Amino acid sequence: MQKFNGVKVFSATLARNREELGEKVTDWLRRNPQVELVEMKVLQSSDREFHCITIVVFYSEKIE
Repeated sequence: MQKFNGVKVFSATLARNREELGEKVTDWLRRNPQVELVEMKVLQSSDREFHCITIVVFYSEKIE
């Protein structure tokens, strides 16, 4: 993995929110053109009732 200096976490448990999660990540990246995407991790966890999807965005941003 390349060096990074920022992490943004997106997470959802409700079905509708999980379906929209990728769009939220894309929107955040569009609104933050100063960041350079380094890596993304998609994680899933669940129990008997709930399923959680988490997208972790590792990025590099110039610090002045």
